[in-house]
Amino acid sequence: MCGIAGEIRFDGRGVDAAALAAMTDAQHSRGPDGHGLHVAGAVGLGHRRLRVIDLSERAAQPMSDPELGLTLVYNGCLYDHRALRAELTGLGYRFFSTSDSEVVLKAYHRWGTAAVHRLTGMFAFAVHERDTGRVVLVRDRLGIKPLYWTRDAHRLRFASTLPALLAGGGVDTALDPVALHHYFTFHAVVPPPRTVLAGVHKLPPATVRVVEPDGRHTDTVYWRPSWTRRPELAGLDAGGWAELLRARLRTAVRRRTVADVPVGVLLSGGLDSSMVVALLAELGAAPATFSVGFPDAGGESGDEFAFSDLVAREFGTDHHRITVDAARLLPAVDACVAAMPEPMTSHDCVAFHLLAEDVSAHVPVVLTGQGADEVLAGYSWYPPLRDVPRADAAAAYARVFCDRSHHDLTALLSPAHLPAGDPSRALVAEHMAAPGADTALDAALRLDTRVMLVDDPVKRVDAMTMAWGVEARVPFLDHELVETMAACPPGLALAGGGKGVLKAAARGLVPDAVIDRPKGYFPVPAVRHLSGGLLDRVRDAVTDPRARARGLLRHGVADRMLAAPSAGRTALGANALWQVAVLEMWLQERGM
Repeated sequence: MCGIAGEIRFDGRGVDAAALAAMTDAQHSRGPDGHGLHVAGAVGLGHRRLRVIDLSERAAQPMSDPELGLTLVYNGCLYDHRALRAELTGLGYRFFSTSDSEVVLKAYHRWGTAAVHRLTGMFAFAVHERDTGRVVLVRDRLGIKPLYWTRDAHRLRFASTLPALLAGGGVDTALDPVALHHYFTFHAVVPPPRTVLAGVHKLPPATVRVVEPDGRHTDTVYWRPSWTRRPELAGLDAGGWAELLRARLRTAVRRRTVADVPVGVLLSGGLDSSMVVALLAELGAAPATFSVGFPDAGGESGDEFAFSDLVAREFGTDHHRITVDAARLLPAVDACVAAMPEPMTSHDCVAFHLLAEDVSAHVPVVLTGQGADEVLAGYSWYPPLRDVPRADAAAAYARVFCDRSHHDLTALLSPAHLPAGDPSRALVAEHMAAPGADTALDAALRLDTRVMLVDDPVKRVDAMTMAWGVEARVPFLDHELVETMAACPPGLALAGGGKGVLKAAARGLVPDAVIDRPKGYFPVPAVRHLSGGLLDRVRDAVTDPRARARGLLRHGVADRMLAAPSAGRTALGANALWQVAVLEMWLQERGM
C-alpha cells in the first residue's frame, strides 16, 4: 500500500520535477517507509512506500527494469503474486526481489495490458514504456485503490489522492455543479470521472488507460460482471448457496493474509467482520482485533462492544477496545477532514480515522468487513425493491436511497451552483436501464457495487487507514466472490431481512447472537446529533467568510439549519447540516 504520482508532458518540455516532488511528498502518510522519484524526459513518476511485502530496498519504487525497458509505480497488493512469479519464472523471467510490485512489472511485459486479467488483488499503478514513451494507468476491478488525474493541453498529472494534485499546482478548483448535485443526492458520492472540483477527475474502476506521447488516450473497461442468473448455478438451493459463499469467502480471507508483517482485523461486532475473524481462526490465526466506541448522544448508543467482545472471546483474539472521549473527538474531526481525498459525510470517517490511529501502533495491515452489504444485499433500501417491476427500478431506487429530490435540492443550493436538468436522476436511470441485471434488486446491487461502494465505504476506509500508514484489505470484495454472488437469486439474498446467504454461511462459525442481532452501524452519535463543541465547529465552517463568499447555499438556509442543527435529515436519516459543513470544511482546508 503506497501513494503514487506522475506527470506526462505533451509539449516537448521536461517534467516539472518540483511539482512531482510536491505531489509525492503530499502523500507521506500513505507511504511513511520510503520515497523515490524517476524522471525520464517527458515522463516523471513518484512513489511513497509502505513496506508490507518484501521489506528490503530491492522492492523500492519507482521500480525500473532496464532490460525490459519498463518503469512502474504501484499502490496495492497482489494476493497471488507468488503463484504468478512462479509462472513467470517458468517463462524465463528473472526476479531481483520478492515483491508483488516486480511481479506486476514482469506480468505487464509478458502480457501487456491483458495482464490485468491475471492480477488478483487491489491496485492502482502506472507503467512507463521507455521505448514507446507510452504510459499505462490501471485501476483494480472494484476501485479499492484510488487514482486521480488532471490535465491540460501541455501535460497530464495523476496521484493516489486529490490533495496531492493540488500540491502540484495549476489545478482548476472551480466547483463542478453536476458533481455537487451528486454529492447532495448520493450521500456525498460523486461517481467517476467527476469530483467536486472541475479540474480533477478520477479513473473509473476496472479501467486501463493508455496514454500516448502526444496526449491521445484510450480507455478500456476490462471487468464487467453480470447481475443475472447463471445456468450452472441454477440447481443450488439455499444451503448450496451458503456453502458456495463460505468457500468463496474462505479463499478471499486466505488470500488477504499474504504479508511480511502482522495482519489484524477491524472488528465492529457486526456479522461481516465477525465472519472474517471466524475464517481466520479456521486458518489457525488469532489476530489482533480492534473495536472503537464513542460517548452516547441523542439517546443513541455509541458503541457495539458487547458484540465485538463476544467475538474476541470466542476466537481468542488479541483484542483492543478503543473508547474515544469527547475531548479527543473534536480535534479528530479536522484531522479527519484533512485526510479526506474528497468530501465524505459519513460519520464512519471519524470512527475509522481514530481507530486507524490506534491500530497503527500495533499492526500495519488489517482486514475489514466492508463491501458485504452491497454485494450480499444487507442495506435497508434493498427489501422494498424486491417485487418492483424491472421497468420501475430507477424511480423505486430513487425513492428509497437518494438523499433528496431535485426539487428539494433547488431549495438548498443557490441557482449559481445548480446544473441544468436533473443529472443525478439521469445517472440512476442510465444505470438501472442498462442490460445485465435481471431484476430491480439486481440493478440496485449493481449500481451500488459499481458506484456507491467505490466512492463511499471503500474510499472512506482507504483514506482513513492510509492517513496513518495502515493498509486495509476487504475480503468481501474479492472479485471472484462478487462475480459469484451477483448471480444469487434475490429471494435468497434478502432472506432473514437481508444478507440471508451470509447469515446461513455464518451459522456454526459465528456466535448466533451476532448472526441474529439487528443490523448495526459504526456509531458516532455526536455527529448525528450535533451539539456542543462540534456544533460550534460546524457553525464556524458554514458562517466563515469564505463560505459566505462562495454562496453555495440559498440565502437564509444556513441560518435555518443552524437554528435546528439535528432536525434536518436526508432520506436515510443522515444529518443534513453535517453534509453541508463537511463540504465547507474540506474546501476551506484546501485553501478555497
